[in-house]
Amino acid sequence: MGVYATATIIFLLPLVAKMTEIPPGCKIRITSKGLEMLKYETQKFVEQELGNITMPEMHGKEGRFQYSITDVKITELNLTADLIYDVELSSSYYDEGPINASAEGVNIHTALDLAKDEFGRLKISNVTCGASIAKMRAKFGGTLGRVYDFVATFLTTGMRFILNQQICPSLNHAALVLINQLLETIPVRAEVDKYVGIDYSLLSDPVVTGTSLDMDFRGMFYDLQNEKDTLVNYAVNPVVREYDRMIYLALSEYFFDSGLYSYFKGGVFRMHISNDRMPKDLEMLLRTTYFGAIMMLNPALMEAPISLELEVTSAPTSTIKTSGASVAVHSGVRVLALPPGKAPVQLSSMTMESKFNAKVSMRGKRLSIHLDLRRFKIFSNQSALESLALIPLQAPLKTMLQITVVPLINNYTKRGVRIPLPDGIDFIEEVVEYHNGYIIVGANLHFRSGLKELIERKQAGESDNADEH
Repeated sequence: MGVYATATIIFLLPLVAKMTEIPPGCKIRITSKGLEMLKYETQKFVEQELGNITMPEMHGKEGRFQYSITDVKITELNLTADLIYDVELSSSYYDEGPINASAEGVNIHTALDLAKDEFGRLKISNVTCGASIAKMRAKFGGTLGRVYDFVATFLTTGMRFILNQQICPSLNHAALVLINQLLETIPVRAEVDKYVGIDYSLLSDPVVTGTSLDMDFRGMFYDLQNEKDTLVNYAVNPVVREYDRMIYLALSEYFFDSGLYSYFKGGVFRMHISNDRMPKDLEMLLRTTYFGAIMMLNPALMEAPISLELEVTSAPTSTIKTSGASVAVHSGVRVLALPPGKAPVQLSSMTMESKFNAKVSMRGKRLSIHLDLRRFKIFSNQSALESLALIPLQAPLKTMLQITVVPLINNYTKRGVRIPLPDGIDFIEEVVEYHNGYIIVGANLHFRSGLKELIERKQAGESDNADEH
């Protein structure tokens, strides 16, 4: 059955943004280019779903003819169908063959209402559907095909009525059940690792304009051991003005600060550097620097290994400017002697202030950060005089951080954190822009497969494993 159809899919959303008291840490804008791609993928999926429509057998009698139409199937995405029928004549003649049917003036108008549910998840809340087939024609095959043409009008009227009755229920099920199952793969409140989780709940219903679809997410990390202890958002509200690419992701300083705060509360920022991890030249320099302290405490400690104990004393903070992003860290450092079989002996304590350049990157739908030590200072907690004595330690301690601590951190952060996109849909051709108080990642969208395949994977319980690497 050849069908000449016009299908319209519209995303309906509130035209005015609902104001919320909580500023978003994460924003996503899908531009008209992105919406066109989503519409294209959705139309392919709709065609596949309409291909599953089945028509009941049709039996009846018209004049001297009895007819039976069975095995009706829609086999192609453009609604082409092979209709196989059996026709039985009252005079005991028997014939069978295909019906080449075509529909004209087919119009399908579908509007999807997008909203956030009670958990802050994006979902299709309602579908408005209208479908009509203006005319159908049928050409009968078989030995006596021309004889049956006179019943074509009668048969196609019945077929048109049945198709009209099935199109919208099929589309409603596709949207409210199947596509919503795919939307469920967007992380709303999920673990990032064994220390922290991420909250991507929508703060309000999505908002549509003439050129985009905009969504505001909480964009907040939290400590898994104390989920209620979260950072208050005082950061600026990201402003997305671009429309050139399919999608834009905006992340405020709060997004990063809440992560740093949660890791700090989770006790992650502690490190003990000793033995094989302690550079030998640094250990020798520390032993020389604190020779007097060792002799005063216990000369027997001269042969004991020296270690450093680093602990971040307050939650690190990020700063994002047009020139780039940085992270400021304040730490306490204890210099310890480790006599065998005995408790560590503190030789000194100092304060360490460091600043790291932070480079943000995106791959697929995982956001990662690479740190590079930019500034480094140490101060004695005992006296200004001792601070002067620590000047020779500045360079070797900075080198130790660069070759020991920073690589460990980057190895941990390179895995990144997933952004709120469904399974099977990735960012490609990403560009990161830095603004005062936030970053914007502009990209195009890539579907790894069609919506039907993605939904079937979800129904089979398969996860988007590619996102985990």
